[in-house]
Amino acid sequence: MRIAMLAPIAWRTPPRNYGPWELVTSMLTEALVARGIDVTLFATLDSITAAELDGVVPAPYGEDTSIDAKVWEFRHLAHLFEQADRFDLIHNQADFPAHAFARLTDTPIVTTIHGFSSERILPMYAEYQDLVHYVAISDADRHPDLRYAATIHHGIPIDDFPLNPAGSDDLLFFGRIHPDKGAAEAIAAARTCGRHLHMYGIVQDKDYYERDVEPAVDGARVTYHGAVGGAQRLRALGDARALLHLINFDEPFGLSVIEAMACGTPVIATRRGSMPELIEDGITGFLVDSLSEVNQAIERVDEIDRSRVRRAVADRFSVDRMADDYLTLYRRVVGT
Repeated sequence: MRIAMLAPIAWRTPPRNYGPWELVTSMLTEALVARGIDVTLFATLDSITAAELDGVVPAPYGEDTSIDAKVWEFRHLAHLFEQADRFDLIHNQADFPAHAFARLTDTPIVTTIHGFSSERILPMYAEYQDLVHYVAISDADRHPDLRYAATIHHGIPIDDFPLNPAGSDDLLFFGRIHPDKGAAEAIAAARTCGRHLHMYGIVQDKDYYERDVEPAVDGARVTYHGAVGGAQRLRALGDARALLHLINFDEPFGLSVIEAMACGTPVIATRRGSMPELIEDGITGFLVDSLSEVNQAIERVDEIDRSRVRRAVADRFSVDRMADDYLTLYRRVVGT
Protein backbone atom coordinates (compact mmCIF):
# COMPACT_ATOMS: atom_id res chain seq x y z
CA MET A 1 0.00 0.00 0.00
CA ARG A 2 1.35 3.43 -0.98
CA ILE A 3 0.18 6.26 1.28
CA ALA A 4 0.47 10.00 0.62
CA MET A 5 0.45 11.75 4.00
CA LEU A 6 -0.53 15.41 3.66
CA ALA A 7 0.77 17.52 6.55
CA PRO A 8 -0.19 21.11 7.39
CA ILE A 9 2.41 23.75 6.64
CA ALA A 10 1.97 26.12 9.60
CA TRP A 11 4.85 24.37 11.34
CA ARG A 12 7.56 21.86 10.52
CA THR A 13 6.70 18.15 10.73
CA PRO A 14 7.45 17.32 13.51
CA PRO A 15 7.17 20.77 15.08
CA ARG A 16 10.09 22.30 16.90
CA ASN A 17 7.83 23.42 19.74
CA TYR A 18 4.13 24.05 19.06
CA GLY A 19 2.19 22.34 16.27
CA PRO A 20 -0.27 19.62 17.40
CA TRP A 21 -1.53 18.69 13.92
CA GLU A 22 2.01 18.41 12.62
CA LEU A 23 3.00 16.38 15.67
CA VAL A 24 0.20 13.85 15.17
CA THR A 25 1.04 13.64 11.46
CA SER A 26 4.66 12.92 12.29
CA MET A 27 3.93 10.30 14.93
CA LEU A 28 1.56 8.42 12.65
CA THR A 29 3.91 8.64 9.66
CA GLU A 30 6.87 7.26 11.59
CA ALA A 31 4.77 4.44 13.09
CA LEU A 32 3.52 3.42 9.63
CA VAL A 33 7.03 3.43 8.18
CA ALA A 34 8.19 1.25 11.08
CA ARG A 35 5.51 -1.25 10.01
CA GLY A 36 6.91 -1.36 6.48
CA ILE A 37 4.22 0.83 4.90
CA ASP A 38 5.34 2.90 1.90
CA VAL A 39 4.60 6.47 2.99
CA THR A 40 5.42 9.73 1.25
CA LEU A 41 5.14 12.71 3.56
CA PHE A 42 4.10 15.96 1.86
CA ALA A 43 5.28 18.66 4.26
CA THR A 44 7.54 21.69 4.53
CA LEU A 45 10.97 21.02 3.11
CA ASP A 46 12.67 21.38 6.51
CA SER A 47 10.61 18.46 7.88
CA ILE A 48 12.28 15.36 9.30
CA THR A 49 10.98 11.87 8.58
CA ALA A 50 11.93 8.28 7.89
CA ALA A 51 9.34 8.32 5.09
CA GLU A 52 10.05 9.76 1.67
CA LEU A 53 9.77 13.54 2.02
CA ASP A 54 8.21 15.45 -0.86
CA GLY A 55 7.10 19.03 -1.07
CA VAL A 56 7.54 22.53 -2.42
CA VAL A 57 7.01 24.73 0.66
CA PRO A 58 10.44 26.00 1.75
CA ALA A 59 9.54 26.78 5.38
CA PRO A 60 6.56 26.87 7.77
CA TYR A 61 4.48 30.04 7.59
CA GLY A 62 4.24 30.02 11.38
CA GLU A 63 7.99 30.61 11.56
CA ASP A 64 8.84 32.48 8.35
CA THR A 65 6.88 35.65 7.62
CA SER A 66 7.97 35.59 3.97
CA ILE A 67 5.77 32.50 3.44
CA ASP A 68 2.25 33.57 2.44
CA ALA A 69 -0.03 30.94 3.97
CA LYS A 70 -2.71 30.96 1.26
CA VAL A 71 -0.29 31.00 -1.67
CA TRP A 72 1.90 28.19 -0.39
CA GLU A 73 -0.98 26.08 0.86
CA PHE A 74 -2.36 25.86 -2.67
CA ARG A 75 1.10 25.15 -4.08
CA HIS A 76 1.38 22.41 -1.47
CA LEU A 77 -1.97 20.86 -2.35
CA ALA A 78 -1.45 21.10 -6.10
CA HIS A 79 1.94 19.41 -5.81
CA LEU A 80 0.38 16.37 -4.16
CA PHE A 81 -2.79 16.08 -6.23
CA GLU A 82 -0.94 16.41 -9.54
CA GLN A 83 0.61 13.03 -8.69
CA ALA A 84 -2.32 11.52 -6.79
CA ASP A 85 -2.48 8.50 -9.12
CA ARG A 86 0.86 7.31 -7.72
CA PHE A 87 -0.83 6.44 -4.42
CA ASP A 88 -3.39 3.97 -3.15
CA LEU A 89 -4.68 6.45 -0.58
CA ILE A 90 -4.22 10.07 0.46
CA HIS A 91 -4.40 10.83 4.17
CA ASN A 92 -5.22 14.50 4.61
CA GLN A 93 -4.20 15.99 7.97
CA ALA A 94 -4.45 19.58 6.71
CA ASP A 95 -8.13 20.51 7.10
CA PHE A 96 -10.75 21.20 4.43
CA PRO A 97 -8.87 22.82 1.47
CA ALA A 98 -7.81 19.40 0.13
CA HIS A 99 -11.47 18.51 -0.38
CA ALA A 100 -11.57 20.88 -3.36
CA PHE A 101 -9.57 18.22 -5.26
CA ALA A 102 -11.74 15.26 -4.22
CA ARG A 103 -13.70 15.04 -7.49
CA LEU A 104 -10.56 15.45 -9.58
CA THR A 105 -8.91 12.18 -8.54
CA ASP A 106 -9.90 8.54 -8.20
CA THR A 107 -7.48 8.05 -5.31
CA PRO A 108 -9.47 7.69 -2.07
CA ILE A 109 -9.00 10.38 0.57
CA VAL A 110 -9.10 10.02 4.36
CA THR A 111 -9.36 13.28 6.31
CA THR A 112 -8.61 13.46 10.00
CA ILE A 113 -10.75 16.30 11.35
CA HIS A 114 -8.61 17.88 14.04
CA GLY A 115 -11.43 20.17 15.13
CA PHE A 116 -13.90 22.70 13.79
CA SER A 117 -12.58 26.25 14.06
CA SER A 118 -16.03 27.54 13.09
CA GLU A 119 -19.39 26.32 11.82
CA ARG A 120 -18.61 28.36 8.71
CA ILE A 121 -16.22 25.68 7.45
CA LEU A 122 -18.92 22.99 7.54
CA PRO A 123 -19.87 23.40 3.83
CA MET A 124 -16.42 22.13 2.83
CA TYR A 125 -17.07 18.99 4.87
CA ALA A 126 -20.75 18.38 4.19
CA GLU A 127 -20.36 18.73 0.41
CA TYR A 128 -17.70 16.01 0.20
CA GLN A 129 -18.78 13.50 2.83
CA ASP A 130 -19.80 10.97 0.17
CA LEU A 131 -16.30 11.12 -1.33
CA VAL A 132 -13.96 11.67 1.62
CA HIS A 133 -13.67 9.31 4.58
CA TYR A 134 -13.78 11.41 7.75
CA VAL A 135 -12.06 10.47 11.00
CA ALA A 136 -13.09 12.09 14.29
CA ILE A 137 -10.38 12.39 16.94
CA SER A 138 -12.98 11.92 19.70
CA ASP A 139 -16.62 10.93 19.86
CA ALA A 140 -17.33 14.32 21.41
CA ASP A 141 -16.02 16.07 18.30
CA ARG A 142 -18.33 14.28 15.83
CA HIS A 143 -20.49 16.86 14.08
CA PRO A 144 -24.15 15.78 13.91
CA ASP A 145 -24.42 16.77 10.24
CA LEU A 146 -21.54 14.60 9.02
CA ARG A 147 -20.93 10.91 8.43
CA TYR A 148 -17.72 9.42 9.77
CA ALA A 149 -15.67 6.39 8.82
CA ALA A 150 -14.22 6.06 12.34
CA THR A 151 -13.28 7.71 15.61
CA ILE A 152 -9.56 7.29 16.22
CA HIS A 153 -8.03 8.79 19.33
CA HIS A 154 -4.53 10.19 19.04
CA GLY A 155 -1.63 8.14 20.35
CA ILE A 156 1.84 9.04 21.56
CA PRO A 157 5.15 7.16 21.80
CA ILE A 158 4.92 6.26 25.48
CA ASP A 159 8.62 5.52 25.88
CA ASP A 160 9.44 9.12 24.95
CA PHE A 161 7.66 10.33 28.10
CA PRO A 162 9.53 9.30 31.26
CA LEU A 163 7.49 8.61 34.38
CA ASN A 164 8.05 11.08 37.20
CA PRO A 165 6.79 9.12 40.21
CA ALA A 166 6.81 12.08 42.60
CA GLY A 167 6.03 15.25 40.67
CA SER A 168 6.23 18.38 42.83
CA ASP A 169 4.02 20.79 44.76
CA ASP A 170 3.67 23.07 41.72
CA LEU A 171 0.85 23.22 39.18
CA LEU A 172 1.10 23.25 35.39
CA PHE A 173 -0.65 25.04 32.54
CA PHE A 174 0.44 23.71 29.15
CA GLY A 175 -1.22 25.02 26.01
CA ARG A 176 -2.04 28.02 23.88
CA ILE A 177 -2.42 31.31 25.76
CA HIS A 178 -5.98 31.85 24.61
CA PRO A 179 -9.35 32.18 26.40
CA ASP A 180 -10.40 28.75 25.10
CA LYS A 181 -7.60 27.05 27.00
CA GLY A 182 -8.38 28.57 30.39
CA ALA A 183 -5.09 30.25 31.25
CA ALA A 184 -6.82 32.84 33.46
CA GLU A 185 -8.80 30.10 35.21
CA ALA A 186 -5.58 28.20 35.92
CA ILE A 187 -4.07 31.35 37.46
CA ALA A 188 -7.16 31.87 39.62
CA ALA A 189 -7.09 28.28 40.84
CA ALA A 190 -3.39 28.42 41.69
CA ARG A 191 -3.85 31.69 43.58
CA THR A 192 -6.76 30.28 45.59
CA CYS A 193 -4.84 27.23 46.74
CA GLY A 194 -1.53 29.10 47.17
CA ARG A 195 0.52 26.97 44.80
CA HIS A 196 3.05 28.03 42.16
CA LEU A 197 1.78 27.78 38.58
CA HIS A 198 4.19 27.15 35.70
CA MET A 199 2.77 28.17 32.32
CA TYR A 200 4.00 26.95 28.92
CA GLY A 201 2.72 27.68 25.44
CA ILE A 202 2.57 30.15 22.59
CA VAL A 203 0.68 33.43 22.99
CA GLN A 204 -2.14 33.06 20.48
CA ASP A 205 -4.25 35.95 21.77
CA LYS A 206 -1.99 38.89 22.62
CA ASP A 207 -4.75 41.07 24.09
CA TYR A 208 -5.87 38.24 26.37
CA TYR A 209 -2.29 37.61 27.47
CA GLU A 210 -1.65 41.28 28.26
CA ARG A 211 -4.97 41.68 30.09
CA ASP A 212 -5.48 38.40 31.96
CA VAL A 213 -2.14 36.62 32.16
CA GLU A 214 0.84 38.98 32.11
CA PRO A 215 -0.20 41.01 35.19
CA ALA A 216 -0.14 37.80 37.25
CA VAL A 217 3.28 36.67 36.04
CA ASP A 218 5.64 37.53 38.88
CA GLY A 219 8.07 34.60 38.92
CA ALA A 220 7.04 33.80 42.48
CA ARG A 221 3.47 32.54 42.19
CA VAL A 222 3.10 32.45 38.42
CA THR A 223 5.92 31.86 35.95
CA TYR A 224 5.47 31.98 32.18
CA HIS A 225 8.15 30.04 30.30
CA GLY A 226 6.96 30.43 26.70
CA ALA A 227 6.83 27.57 24.21
CA VAL A 228 9.27 24.74 24.88
CA GLY A 229 10.32 21.50 23.25
CA GLY A 230 12.66 18.59 23.83
CA ALA A 231 13.89 17.74 27.30
CA GLN A 232 12.51 20.95 28.82
CA ARG A 233 9.03 20.04 27.59
CA LEU A 234 9.24 16.58 29.13
CA ARG A 235 10.42 17.99 32.45
CA ALA A 236 7.56 20.48 32.47
CA LEU A 237 4.97 17.76 31.86
CA GLY A 238 6.37 15.43 34.52
CA ASP A 239 7.43 17.83 37.27
CA ALA A 240 3.95 19.02 38.24
CA ARG A 241 1.50 18.08 40.96
CA ALA A 242 -1.24 18.31 38.33
CA LEU A 243 -1.97 19.75 34.90
CA LEU A 244 -4.79 22.30 34.98
CA HIS A 245 -6.80 22.05 31.76
CA LEU A 246 -9.70 24.37 32.63
CA ILE A 247 -10.97 24.82 29.10
CA ASN A 248 -13.73 27.16 27.96
CA PHE A 249 -14.59 25.27 24.78
CA ASP A 250 -15.37 21.74 23.69
CA GLU A 251 -11.84 20.42 23.30
CA PRO A 252 -11.63 18.04 20.30
CA PHE A 253 -8.86 16.00 21.92
CA GLY A 254 -6.02 17.52 23.97
CA LEU A 255 -2.56 16.07 23.30
CA SER A 256 -1.03 17.77 26.34
CA VAL A 257 -3.52 15.89 28.53
CA ILE A 258 -2.30 12.43 27.52
CA GLU A 259 1.33 13.59 27.37
CA ALA A 260 1.17 14.80 30.97
CA MET A 261 -0.56 11.60 32.05
CA ALA A 262 2.13 9.54 30.29
CA CYS A 263 4.62 11.22 32.64
CA GLY A 264 2.39 10.29 35.59
CA THR A 265 0.93 13.76 36.07
CA PRO A 266 -2.80 13.74 36.89
CA VAL A 267 -5.02 16.15 34.95
CA ILE A 268 -7.72 18.37 36.40
CA ALA A 269 -9.97 19.32 33.51
CA THR A 270 -13.28 21.00 32.86
CA ARG A 271 -15.93 18.44 31.99
CA ARG A 272 -16.25 19.50 28.35
CA GLY A 273 -15.58 18.07 24.92
CA SER A 274 -13.31 15.04 24.86
CA MET A 275 -12.19 15.29 28.48
CA PRO A 276 -14.50 12.50 29.76
CA GLU A 277 -13.08 10.24 27.02
CA LEU A 278 -9.48 10.87 28.08
CA ILE A 279 -9.67 11.20 31.87
CA GLU A 280 -10.94 8.54 34.26
CA ASP A 281 -12.35 10.64 37.07
CA GLY A 282 -10.63 9.85 40.36
CA ILE A 283 -8.13 7.50 38.66
CA THR A 284 -6.09 9.52 36.15
CA GLY A 285 -7.32 12.92 37.25
CA PHE A 286 -10.50 14.82 38.01
CA LEU A 287 -13.34 16.24 35.92
CA VAL A 288 -14.67 19.49 37.36
CA ASP A 289 -17.50 21.95 36.76
CA SER A 290 -16.53 24.90 38.97
CA LEU A 291 -13.56 26.67 40.55
CA SER A 292 -14.47 25.27 43.97
CA GLU A 293 -14.29 21.75 42.52
CA VAL A 294 -10.89 22.59 41.01
CA ASN A 295 -9.54 23.54 44.42
CA GLN A 296 -10.93 20.37 46.00
CA ALA A 297 -9.35 18.32 43.20
CA ILE A 298 -5.94 19.97 43.68
CA GLU A 299 -5.99 18.93 47.33
CA ARG A 300 -7.09 15.37 46.41
CA VAL A 301 -4.29 14.78 43.91
CA ASP A 302 -2.35 12.73 46.46
CA GLU A 303 -5.07 10.08 46.11
CA ILE A 304 -3.93 9.45 42.53
CA ASP A 305 -1.35 6.73 41.80
CA ARG A 306 0.98 8.30 39.22
CA SER A 307 2.17 4.94 37.91
CA ARG A 308 -1.44 3.96 37.30
CA VAL A 309 -1.98 7.20 35.39
CA ARG A 310 0.87 6.27 33.07
CA ARG A 311 -0.41 2.71 32.61
CA ALA A 312 -3.80 4.03 31.54
CA VAL A 313 -2.16 6.04 28.75
CA ALA A 314 -0.05 3.06 27.68
CA ASP A 315 -3.19 0.91 27.50
CA ARG A 316 -5.37 3.37 25.58
CA PHE A 317 -3.31 6.06 23.88
CA SER A 318 -0.17 4.52 22.44
CA VAL A 319 1.06 5.48 18.98
CA ASP A 320 0.99 1.77 18.08
CA ARG A 321 -2.74 1.59 18.80
CA MET A 322 -3.30 4.71 16.70
CA ALA A 323 -1.32 3.30 13.78
CA ASP A 324 -3.15 -0.03 13.96
CA ASP A 325 -6.51 1.75 13.92
CA TYR A 326 -5.55 3.80 10.88
CA LEU A 327 -4.21 0.76 9.02
CA THR A 328 -7.51 -1.02 9.64
CA LEU A 329 -9.34 1.97 8.17
CA TYR A 330 -6.96 2.27 5.18
CA ARG A 331 -7.48 -1.37 4.28
CA ARG A 332 -11.23 -1.01 4.51
CA VAL A 333 -11.17 2.09 2.30
CA VAL A 334 -8.98 0.58 -0.43
CA GLY A 335 -10.64 -2.82 -0.19
CA THR A 336 -7.62 -4.94 0.76
